[in-house]
Amino acid sequence: MSDIEIGRGKRARRAYNFDDIAIVPTRRTRDPHDVSTNWTIDAYQFDIPVLAAPMDSVVSPATAIAMGKLGGVGVLNLEGVWTRYDEPEKLLAEIRSLPAEQATARMQQIYAEPIKAELIKARLAEVRAAGVTVAAALSPQRTQQFYETVTGAGVDLFVIRGTTVSAEHVGSSHEPLNLKKFIYELDVPVIVGGAATHRSAIHLMRTGAAGVLVGFGGGAASTTRSTLGIHVPMATAVSDVAGARRDYMDESGGRYVHVIADGGLGTAGDVVKAIACGADAVMLGAVLARATDAPGAGWHWGSEAHHEELPRGHRVNVGQVAPLEQMLFGPASVADGTANIIGALRRSMATTGYSDLKEFQRVEVAVVS
Repeated sequence: MSDIEIGRGKRARRAYNFDDIAIVPTRRTRDPHDVSTNWTIDAYQFDIPVLAAPMDSVVSPATAIAMGKLGGVGVLNLEGVWTRYDEPEKLLAEIRSLPAEQATARMQQIYAEPIKAELIKARLAEVRAAGVTVAAALSPQRTQQFYETVTGAGVDLFVIRGTTVSAEHVGSSHEPLNLKKFIYELDVPVIVGGAATHRSAIHLMRTGAAGVLVGFGGGAASTTRSTLGIHVPMATAVSDVAGARRDYMDESGGRYVHVIADGGLGTAGDVVKAIACGADAVMLGAVLARATDAPGAGWHWGSEAHHEELPRGHRVNVGQVAPLEQMLFGPASVADGTANIIGALRRSMATTGYSDLKEFQRVEVAVVS
């Protein structure tokens, strides 16, 4: 792809969002009930390729359990109110009721409460007792401090999630997390990200990660684009990282690293396009925050909204659509693509004639912008 000249001193590559592309039907169709949405990572198999994002407005221990029973994965945020307070429901209710002009400052105060190792153990034990896959997330900054507590509590999947996670972080104020050494010493699969380019992704894959997150969860609650000037055109990013997966398979002699789209996923159509671009699964935040049984009760926010130095997110009202099960499997009562996510994925796969997710990654797409 040729570069575009922005000006005499800077050139750039053209990149595409999900809205810029469309899936092209083929000559063959199938019955939606005959397609498989199964997804496997390491020794764990799931009925649907959906991870609920580790955000307090999306995942509580209860919703992590519900996601597991519905065939997906609920990733618990181990830096949220669930690991800072014995009774976090009171704080969640306060966050939802805050006036807009007071929200950021008060949330900074709430999340200044120290994380407690005993609460990490208790929350993960609650999920494990339900018999579902236990998945939990820490930021790169907190991983070194709490990973022994997390793995000791019996986590199945460990997620290291940040705005941008690098395999080559350079810092003078503290010892950076050595991802390659860290992942090698762990006994559980690690999913790490976000990455947005072929180069950054292949470096993360070389650390031994089982999965790489593409993007940085930039959705309804994120202002990272306006604050830092960083934005990920997701169709191009997912395609680039999928290309890195292919190249790394050749380099490593066949080791497959899963690509998980994390950001820019507001509707079922976006989920479908992410998989068409090469994602194995998706991580959903704002979409699932709209569930009537989500802990945010129609409000949504991420860790960026209460950063102690540079907040770059908002608490936003995303509304409520339907219970979690209907959000995933229908029936949908709205026609805007915000409910029955898996039903839409099945129908798109069937309409284009593909029987499983790996096959569907080969579907033809067209640029419509």
